[in-house]
Amino acid sequence: MPHILLPAVTLRPGARLLGLILAAALPLAGCGRLQNVGKTPQFTPVDASAEFMAMNNPPMPEITRTGGLTSASLWSGSRASLLGDQRAGLRGDILTVVIEINDKAEISNTSGRSRSSSEKMGIGGMFGIPQRLNAELPEGASMDEAMGTNSKSSYQGNGNVARKEKLTLRVAATVLDTLPNGVLRIQGSQEVRVNYEIRELVVTGFVRPEDISRQNEVTYDKIAGARISYGGRGMISDVQQPRYGQQVADAVLPF
Repeated sequence: MPHILLPAVTLRPGARLLGLILAAALPLAGCGRLQNVGKTPQFTPVDASAEFMAMNNPPMPEITRTGGLTSASLWSGSRASLLGDQRAGLRGDILTVVIEINDKAEISNTSGRSRSSSEKMGIGGMFGIPQRLNAELPEGASMDEAMGTNSKSSYQGNGNVARKEKLTLRVAATVLDTLPNGVLRIQGSQEVRVNYEIRELVVTGFVRPEDISRQNEVTYDKIAGARISYGGRGMISDVQQPRYGQQVADAVLPF
């Protein structure tokens, strides 16, 4: 087989470094894409989630001694009774988070500033000295006005912001832990796969037990430190993202 000789190309140190970075990053970045070719995106394993660990390791129940009549009564205060409090309150309990975001913000700011000033200083009358000096000064020079300044500045700025967001979702969350002050730390996740696209929803935050309704629901505006993520992964999301080579080039190239 004949050998083909290619002309030698001398690269600058910066170009060589960029080439090495691209050569090392592109194959590694493309491996994940190649593994999903022709396959549906996989769900996140539930067995390793924080919700599963909280439900699999609930707090030890308190030992109470009650008679058979009390435990079987419909009017007992236990959580298992008909009229008991069924709201989530312990590690591993499940509650429903209602997300109804309908925000609309319009901000318009206009500012303007204008300033004009004029200053003059002279020695028009001082025992007749300026008039006597004017006769001795060269033509065009005078002591009537010793100094004069003029300045003018103006500024004008405009800004507009328009934003509208609407999101209506419901997701089951799990109580991960109870803080010393009684506040519950919750986390909920949900994944729905449609064809080759997975829709992901993640909710985390802190909830007061008294903010949970009798229907065992809590709205998102009562969650402190709420972190709500709504997105997806799959073929459609992959096409919407720039290629790894373009992302690396945008981050490395200085122009």
